Amino acid sequence: MRDDILAIMRLAFLLVLLAPAFALERPGVEFKIFQFPADRMPRIDGDPSDWNLVPDSYSIGIDQLKDTVNNTPLDRNDLDVKVKAGWVKGENRLYFLYEASDNYWDFERPDLHNDIFELVVDGDLSGGPFIKQMHPAKLDVNQAHFSFHGVHAQNYHIFTPARGKDWTMVWGCQPWIKSMPWANAAYRYDFKPGERGKLTLEFWITPFDYAPYDGPEKAVVSKLAENKVIGMSWSVLDYDDVNAKTYRGFWNLSHKTTMYGNASDLVAFRLMPLEPPLRPNLDADWSFRILDLDRRLVAFHDESSGEVTARKWDFGDGKSSTELHPVHQYEKPGEYIVILNVEGPKGKSRRSKVWDVVMR
Repeated sequence: MRDDILAIMRLAFLLVLLAPAFALERPGVEFKIFQFPADRMPRIDGDPSDWNLVPDSYSIGIDQLKDTVNNTPLDRNDLDVKVKAGWVKGENRLYFLYEASDNYWDFERPDLHNDIFELVVDGDLSGGPFIKQMHPAKLDVNQAHFSFHGVHAQNYHIFTPARGKDWTMVWGCQPWIKSMPWANAAYRYDFKPGERGKLTLEFWITPFDYAPYDGPEKAVVSKLAENKVIGMSWSVLDYDDVNAKTYRGFWNLSHKTTMYGNASDLVAFRLMPLEPPLRPNLDADWSFRILDLDRRLVAFHDESSGEVTARKWDFGDGKSSTELHPVHQYEKPGEYIVILNVEGPKGKSRRSKVWDVVMR
């Protein structure tokens, strides 16, 4: 019987992984994730000044959210929130700046009763349910917890602020994703429980295509790249009474309550290229991949920034190429210095990599 159950669990999860990308909520709406230059990535210290270079067009305010549980009308004197999301090319992290003003900050209790910023991320648009209560095979929730809960999309109940407890509760089977080196957070506020005030929260998380109960050794991190679209949404759970049984408002970006546990109910976010003022005039760069080490066959890829009108590759063995993405075969073993020179209307640039390319 146990083997049958395990087989059903594995099959159900495989079907989720192999399914095509599901449609997202709010068709025609696409939000933007700002790309930080590598030398200006946010410092996680609660100081929002690192985000001053992010244009207002990336800011998502409470006017984009809807209370889908209690239908509370918008009142910025009661609650006002603003969120910006960012990323850095070459990293698989998502950065967030959450700024909120509330007329009653509820964070005195040590349990889940807390003002919460609930974030859900589906890094590969796998879609479909990911919370144990929504398991497609209708497994017992205790069985579904360890094989399914938060595995292909992740839910963070972030406490705003956290007092005497971890900064977030991961609603899944993998609490390890909320700690370094997978996440980090910092707050800035000066109010006490029950008071009015403004909170600033900076944090980053790592999205996972596969985040199992077993731990990071078997996990698959979502690969972030320019113009990639991911599924994401958030909700603000607003408590206004420490003794209340539930929250006063469930303000969510998806406009569908079940965004908390079904990745098909998220909204589209695009990982943007660098904004024009932040782009270098011309910057040569490249990568390579060894196609066949025995044949010494290497594929090179031009990743230069700026307008390039001419390029020349020097493969370090006396051979060269002017192709965009050349494939080169070395005749002898060795440690090679490979150079890419590019030219354009705004100048010249060179990128040399010393002994990255090694043939046997």
